[in-house]
Order: sequence, then structure tokens, then C-alpha cells
Amino acid sequence: MKGMVFTEFIDMVEARYSPELMDEVIEAAAPPNGGAYTAVGQYDHHELVKMVVELSARTGKTVPELVRTFGEYLFGRFHQGYGHLFSGMNDSFHMLSSIESIIHPEVRKLYPDARPPRFDIGGDGINTLEMTYRSDRHFGDLAEGLITACIAHFNENIGIRREDISDAPGSVIRFTLTRGTA
Repeated sequence: MKGMVFTEFIDMVEARYSPELMDEVIEAAAPPNGGAYTAVGQYDHHELVKMVVELSARTGKTVPELVRTFGEYLFGRFHQGYGHLFSGMNDSFHMLSSIESIIHPEVRKLYPDARPPRFDIGGDGINTLEMTYRSDRHFGDLAEGLITACIAHFNENIGIRREDISDAPGSVIRFTLTRGTA
């Protein structure tokens, strides 16, 4: 997993909680590099999972809740850092349906070794949008947070239904977004 995800997670925890709590989390999770992440590095996603579990133990928030919150935070950071990708996007359906055609190709240009999750897009694109998330890293909660933040960014009334459709929890999830049902 790209180091940028790790550095953003650390920044979020330090901003929302404290640098001292983040230090405790890193010490307890004991990543091989001691918590020294670079944005361009490549790291085992299990290190991030361990940090989220440790954060959960210290905050009382569930792991899924923390990962969704991180997804929401990350969307804002993407908007700040990669605003050009939002150019011409007039609503969340437009933005979300362009993940595989515009956003992930841009990610691969910036980080050739990146392995972003795959999204299969369906629905009519007007009233409903189906997004099927596929990843061996099981970060469906992160995807849900990103989707939720995208909807909030465009200030839309869209409901989200989530269905786990795989044998391995979190590896294949169908998100069905419906206008006017939030």
C-alpha cells in the first residue's frame, strides 16, 4: 500500500486526537520501520490495520468506524492535493463513475507501483449508481468513507446501501447509491 495512505492516516490521528496518541499507537503496533513512512514508499497494508486496531483500543471507536472516518478525511485531502481531478465533475455520480477511467489511471501515473482497488460501475447513472469494490486488502470501510465524503462534497441527497457479496468479508462489496433516499 502506498505510503501516502500511511502518512495521511498519521496526520489525521495527530490532528483529531494528538501526536502523543499517535506515538502510542505506533509503539504498540510496532511496525518494522518504527513508523517512519514516506508518501512514495510501499508498505504492507497489515501495518495500517494494526495501527487502526491500536487506535480503536485507545479511543473506544470501532475499527470500521475509524476506517470510514479515515476515508472521509482522505477524500478531503485528495480534493486539496489533486483538485485538478475534480475539474469538470458536476456531481458525485459523475465523480464516482470516473474512478476507473480517470482517477485510478492518474494514481498509476503518479505511483506506477500502486495497486488501487478495482471498482465495477453499473446502474443507470442518473438515479442509481452501483459500485462493486474489489480488493484483497479488505478496505471496504475506507471506500465507504470516500463515497460518503464525495456525496457530502457535492451536497447531494443520496442513500448508500452496502452488500458484502464475497466469501472473504470486505473483499467484494456492492455499494448501491440512490438519489433522494438519504
